Amino acid sequence: MSAAEARLPWRRRRLILAALAAFLLVAAALACALGESPLDLSAALAGPGRDRLVLLDLRLPRVALAAVVGAALAASGCALQALLRNPLADPFVLGVSGGAALGGTLSLALGGAALADALSSWARALAPPFDTLLGGVLARSPTTLAALVGALLSTAVVYFAGRFGDRLSTYAALLAGVVFNALAAAAITFIKALSPPERLGDLLYWLAGALDYPEWPTVAGVVAFEALGLAAIFWRSAELNLLSLGDEGASSLGVEVDRARRALFLATSLCVAAAVAVSGLVGFVGLIVPHLLRLWLGPDQRLLLPASAVGGALFLVLADLLARLLFKPLGASTPVGVLTALIGGPAFLWLLRRSGQRLA
Repeated sequence: MSAAEARLPWRRRRLILAALAAFLLVAAALACALGESPLDLSAALAGPGRDRLVLLDLRLPRVALAAVVGAALAASGCALQALLRNPLADPFVLGVSGGAALGGTLSLALGGAALADALSSWARALAPPFDTLLGGVLARSPTTLAALVGALLSTAVVYFAGRFGDRLSTYAALLAGVVFNALAAAAITFIKALSPPERLGDLLYWLAGALDYPEWPTVAGVVAFEALGLAAIFWRSAELNLLSLGDEGASSLGVEVDRARRALFLATSLCVAAAVAVSGLVGFVGLIVPHLLRLWLGPDQRLLLPASAVGGALFLVLADLLARLLFKPLGASTPVGVLTALIGGPAFLWLLRRSGQRLA
């Protein structure tokens, strides 16, 4: 922790968190009000009509989805950076993104309908809760369902590849995730090469990271998944502080290292799986937001994790708004993943240079 971080009082840190939440509300209001077509908020709130339909059925679900996905990616990135003690760790290093991308690619390449029917039947055969959450909610979008199943299967593969006896090696899981992502990327390239031209555009658009306009049941399903994962991460925020000291230091302070590591691995994977399933590969959110907030708030995970979640939601809501507005005169919009990369890449280089100057 730097001297500036050490001098920053807890009260001021909480004020920064409250300010982030206020900015998020303002950004969400702007994202609901602005878009491809004009919207009269007063008319939308007054009663039934076109403006109300656009607000409640189109823009509000998209803004809610952007906030949930941004929060999940940023909080997962923050947790993984502490867990792996690697500032370059992001939510996509554990292979979850590769599995989700491969599942979504297969669904788009095959047309989606047959695969969705098969996955829905599989979900119903598991248990009633899965029938409700997967078959009843997420099966409305075949690509989303296929990506989610792919992400969960890849999580299982990486988990068992990194497990030795009763112990989960984070470094072995990290290497397994990198290898799985490389294999998934090769498979996706092969599928793209064989896909007909009429489907290739949709496939590339989804892989670049796109939110589109989801239905409320899809948003509800994603919120359910993310709530479980984020709650598990926040619950172990104090243990993350100790795990960042190393296994021996954390164990000497009373942390059940293997149990905490497994729980955090599964929780972050769950968050990333649900996020990638509905948004594609939206990069840099889980890398840049925790880095930036750590400069202001310090490394205490009890505050940094919720701040990263709020900051990630704010970042993705604003990026999605820009994605909808920048090419409005051309009657088109760019995938939000393109905007996050264009913003996050230079921001990361600036943070890297700043950190280097401070350590020099």
